[in-house]
Amino acid sequence: MHVVLRTAAWLTSGLAAVLFLTQPVSTGAQFTLGCFVIVAMIAVWKFSHGKLSRQIFLALGTFVVLRYLYWRFTSTLPPATDMIGFSLGLFLLLAEMYCVMILFISLIINADPLKRQPLPREEDTELPTVDVFIPSYNEDEYILATTMAAAMSMDYPREKLTVWLLDDGGTDQKCNDPNPAKAEVARQRRADLQALCAQMGTKYLTRARNEHAKAGNLNNGLKASRGEVVVVFDADHAPFRAFLRETVGYFARDPKLFLVQTPHVFLNPDPIEKNLQTFNRMPSENEMFYSVTQRGLDKWNGSFFCGSAALLRRTALESVGGFSGVTITEDCETALDLHSSGWTSVFVDKPLIAGLQPETFVSFIGQRSRWAQGMFQILILKNPLFKRGLHGIQRLAYLSSMSFWFFPLPRLTFMLAPLSYIFFDVKIFVSNVDEAFAYTTTYIVVNLMLQNYLYGNVRWPWMSELYEYLQGVFLSKALFSVALSPRKPTFNVTAKGLSLDNDHISELAWPFFALHGLLFAGALMAAWRYMFEPGVSDLMLVVGAWNAFNLMIAGVALGAVAERKQLDRHPRLIIDRRGEIEIDGKKYPAKIVNVSAGGCAITFEDEAPPQADEGAVGRLSITPMGEIITTETLPVLMKPGRSVNGVVVHGLAFADLTPREYYVLADLMYADSDALPRFLATRRSHKNVFSGTFEFIWWGLLEPFRAYSYLRKEIGGRKTVEKTETSPEMSVEMLKKLVEMANGGKPAANDGKPIETKAA
Repeated sequence: MHVVLRTAAWLTSGLAAVLFLTQPVSTGAQFTLGCFVIVAMIAVWKFSHGKLSRQIFLALGTFVVLRYLYWRFTSTLPPATDMIGFSLGLFLLLAEMYCVMILFISLIINADPLKRQPLPREEDTELPTVDVFIPSYNEDEYILATTMAAAMSMDYPREKLTVWLLDDGGTDQKCNDPNPAKAEVARQRRADLQALCAQMGTKYLTRARNEHAKAGNLNNGLKASRGEVVVVFDADHAPFRAFLRETVGYFARDPKLFLVQTPHVFLNPDPIEKNLQTFNRMPSENEMFYSVTQRGLDKWNGSFFCGSAALLRRTALESVGGFSGVTITEDCETALDLHSSGWTSVFVDKPLIAGLQPETFVSFIGQRSRWAQGMFQILILKNPLFKRGLHGIQRLAYLSSMSFWFFPLPRLTFMLAPLSYIFFDVKIFVSNVDEAFAYTTTYIVVNLMLQNYLYGNVRWPWMSELYEYLQGVFLSKALFSVALSPRKPTFNVTAKGLSLDNDHISELAWPFFALHGLLFAGALMAAWRYMFEPGVSDLMLVVGAWNAFNLMIAGVALGAVAERKQLDRHPRLIIDRRGEIEIDGKKYPAKIVNVSAGGCAITFEDEAPPQADEGAVGRLSITPMGEIITTETLPVLMKPGRSVNGVVVHGLAFADLTPREYYVLADLMYADSDALPRFLATRRSHKNVFSGTFEFIWWGLLEPFRAYSYLRKEIGGRKTVEKTETSPEMSVEMLKKLVEMANGGKPAANDGKPIETKAA
């Protein structure tokens, strides 16, 4: 009876809302209504908390969005007699509908994200056996050694833990490559990694052929191992010591559990964060997904495998034939197959791994193109709407994750749509200024408030628009290629661990300069037409403002593709550890304040050694934290100290580490599992709509000047090089100098005739 009454109440209120939404009102009344709802949302946000308040806030915002949609559908499309305007207007409307669809799905999924409580510590006798897979392709040896040492150092019974290096860079196929040089590199890699694994106590495994990319590599590991639980870490994803203690216990609580996924957190900024210098003060782009969306999916048993930092039950994998390899995103595809087979998943919202992400815009776009293509492949080949075994919200969750990657088309549509009216007077949006202001302004404000309410701690205003614009220019081509041939895309490894030795413009920056120039020309044309052209309506003012906003995004994007130099190859993690530096037999207590794979920074607790600023060579020992992993020390080279807030900080560079010394490094970097949460907390203060918008506008005004200064230097340098290499006069002068040198310093005797040269 209770269920019937509740259903009836929902249906009645829903019908009443629809009737209210479709009531025609004057423009002034619509604006007043929208402002009233905005004030009500602010009141709920500031003065009321809890689940009911959250639902009221989302319902109020949804009302304004639906009013806007009704107006767009019924009042703003150009007449069908204007084929060009109607066609372009319909395309713009469809782009808006896509965005509203994504918004509504996110509201459903994230209405009440699940927050799981930490697990109690399990008895060692009750823990399952675990195989750790570290798939590798072309990563540097120091990256692999660091990750393997961290994996071996996890707090877990040693007899129940096996770490495997799955090497796809030393396969038989690569070792027998027709190119002798490539074959030699592969054979040397295999020999080096076999020796490294032997010294570190891990297992090395390769295979005959590089088939099915990462999925095939992981399945090869499944065949060779026997652990009840399989853990996957990307080669550059090193786990903290508590990783297994915080996660593995969930398998004993649910016999149908196939996955425990944890967040991906990175020690280095992505290229947009690096170039805009936001890494230490703004949440990273992926934090919204891992800190909100994955928890929302977890509530509906829809949290999916993200390729790394995850645990999977072996029997579940074996029930579907292992890791799926039909598409190039084997992680989400595998989770889809297992969810549809009745298995369940868990998301643990605690950062337990530290990884690396692409340093350059080129590698960033390469990574995102693979993700977009893989998700589109799954949508075409294994559409969740028709996948048997999924319940309704699971279908919606997977559909959301896959259809999200269609954003390039609407994003580019929004960027270019105003230009059709500014340059060609094509009306794709029929409205007067008062209506556009009353409906559109309130809709935009409410949309911003909804996003800021849900994601304000992990996503600054307008950053989603920036990232989508930056990716959309290139991902549209990637999606089109999948549409033509769904099985054609191949897996490409993302390059990481790079350093940039100078400021420069990204190789992929040229479309953004072209679009910025086009939008700037549109702004000038809109201003000129509004001020001087007879008969131009106030609609030009609205369209001009829209174009100006697009120009702002394009300006920030120029800053994002103007690559700042990055000389430090090793990103640092802030820690709080104690240790001792031994120099010439004397020990000096020190506090270790940050650490990377290449070195650390310390402050001396008492006096500094007299050799501290002279490049002294010593050994660093670390005060153990919890269980002692190793008593070995690290070889260090001291760098001159510098004052930071009145405290002298010394840098220590690690010398070439032996395989066993990587365990000391793992102890130093990954023993404290709260190090990353502390760092993330420092940049997760709520960024409100006003301050976020003002900062974005500031970037839009400032960053183009930096980008164009890089461009000017690059073009100037290129011209200098071209003149040096190709100028005929320069070539003649150089030849004259060479002849003089050959003649013992005497001038060349050519009787005034030009010196003839032959191409080498």
